Amino acid sequence: MIAIIPARIGSKGVIKKNIKMLNGKPLIAYSIEAALNSKGISRVIVTTDSEEIASIAREYNAEVPILRPPELSSDSSKARDVYLHMIDFLNGEQQSKITSFMVLLPTCPFTKNKDIESALDIFIKENADSVISMKKSEHPISWYKELDRNGRIRAPDNTKEIFISNRQEGKGYYLPNGAIFIFTAELLRANATYYYENSYPYIMPANRSIDIDTPLDFEFADFLMKKNALEFQ
Repeated sequence: MIAIIPARIGSKGVIKKNIKMLNGKPLIAYSIEAALNSKGISRVIVTTDSEEIASIAREYNAEVPILRPPELSSDSSKARDVYLHMIDFLNGEQQSKITSFMVLLPTCPFTKNKDIESALDIFIKENADSVISMKKSEHPISWYKELDRNGRIRAPDNTKEIFISNRQEGKGYYLPNGAIFIFTAELLRANATYYYENSYPYIMPANRSIDIDTPLDFEFADFLMKKNALEFQ
């Protein structure tokens, strides 16, 4: 199984987020190292539009066989197209035969090699179409509301208006945490979705489900890293 790590240079929330230093290392280094230390991962490949990111990725022993074209590097570019661009390159110019692959987001620095290995075990054991890492939602789905055009509170159209007294009474719901995705290339190419009839979750705890998107996320991750510095060295 190969692991693809997508990391473009543009980031509006946190400038150069993917290579910003976190507890002494570039953010992307954590995903690269976790993948390299995982059983079952044969190659770790970074897809990026930046020579600067490519250089740092190679420094941490990831492969960067090609730079991503500009049309796949904008805010509106679809992640699915980015992944398939790399798969097509590997299967074409490098004459590989990749039918399934893993994606690790560099914005999830608390992902461990045991998470990668466990997700891969599920994919293989269940002969899954996809495996998505998830975390348990802190709140029941009935707590989520929309605001209408007049600013009034409304229940979303696709949810039932169920009132519960506390979250312990609600059904468990899960959210993708952004850390790990495993895909069957053929299904991903044919369908604009990550979820199929035979998709499975890999459940991760909240303390390893932090996905850095904003400066506050970065500060929180930095705080946790420094608090547990020995564990992450």
